[in-house]
Amino acid sequence: MDESPVISVFGSSAITPEQADWRAARHLGRILAEAGARVATGGYGGTMEAVSEGAASGGGEVIGITAPNVFPHRAGPNRFVRTEIPAHDIYERDRYLLGMASATVTLPGSIGTIVEFSEAWREALLAPPDQRKPHVAVGENFRRLADLMVAEFGVDPEAMTCVPTAAEAARVVLERLGLPHPR
Repeated sequence: MDESPVISVFGSSAITPEQADWRAARHLGRILAEAGARVATGGYGGTMEAVSEGAASGGGEVIGITAPNVFPHRAGPNRFVRTEIPAHDIYERDRYLLGMASATVTLPGSIGTIVEFSEAWREALLAPPDQRKPHVAVGENFRRLADLMVAEFGVDPEAMTCVPTAAEAARVVLERLGLPHPR
């Protein structure tokens, strides 16, 4: 059994290889894999494929938690996924991704990504502070959302870290997990 940490990455399913967000997600996957982490995503396209491609190019294990009952029009996981775990529904998919994770990174996305961001934060809040997994979100939108959640709902800001870039998210996660940062 592989003991290397799993980092679950959430983000947009709509980005394409021509976009800067794709390149940033791909670079994130590569950095995480080169540091010795396994990478888990929802297994399909967009951010999930970009991170998977990067992790595969960095020699890492790529895990895809798919939801074929929810997405019957998708032909299966992206070509970089080496281990597919089909989930019955979106809720089970998210539970798998959070449950197997040693840390999470949330990249920019839409409503599904916001839900995953909130679920990761909730998971951290339910854990004793000394047992919290690192949860890192990328971008100004998540920082503003986090500020609102702290100000309006009294959420503990220590349970979620917001950073401006995917590269910074990799640095924070690797540092907190005690993994070397590849140069």
